[in-house]
Amino acid sequence: MYKSIRTFIGAKNFKESSSFYKDLGFSELIVSENMSFFNVDEKLGFYLQKAFVKDWVDNSMLFLEVEDIESYLSEIKNKNLTQKYKKVRLSEIVDNDWGREFFLHDPSGILWHIGCFY
Repeated sequence: MYKSIRTFIGAKNFKESSSFYKDLGFSELIVSENMSFFNVDEKLGFYLQKAFVKDWVDNSMLFLEVEDIESYLSEIKNKNLTQKYKKVRLSEIVDNDWGREFFLHDPSGILWHIGCFY
């Protein structure tokens, strides 16, 4: 019955955020001059909008579940995104009672929780 679920996120600088997500490994499908769909397959994706509402963006979070958290963190570190994009921040892995995660802030401040469950 269900095929996918997709969220919408904003961008302070649409061009910079688009470049960041492509560098992160997502493919871009341009929907309009103000919106693109970024995905890794047809079911894993989100819409990036050329829209910035500070309270909305500051409170936007996404969770990306990965199979091998250590490998994915290493892959992201090797892309040097924190050097290429001034506002991008990347944490180390944190152990929780439910699983493990690390955090990645995109150029606009969108917070990504990237983790795996026990």
